[in-house]
Amino acid sequence: MASKIYHVSKRASDSKWQVFIHGSDKVIKLFDTKPEAEAYCEQMAKNQRATLLVHNSKGASKGKANAAKIVKGK
Repeated sequence: MASKIYHVSKRASDSKWQVFIHGSDKVIKLFDTKPEAEAYCEQMAKNQRATLLVHNSKGASKGKANAAKIVKGK
């Protein structure tokens, strides 16, 4: 079974940070700040031994994931 991939990215419509699972257009949760979204997503990924991708919100790399982080749980 393939591991889930969680994404954290900034939503253009309202500048909120969204968390969603790769392959789904359903947003799991919205946050006002990037650190809040990352912390929430890291905990979810840790619980499920999933991969976390955080997307850039500015500059030439806007929208691209800056690094994949495999979070290992218990």
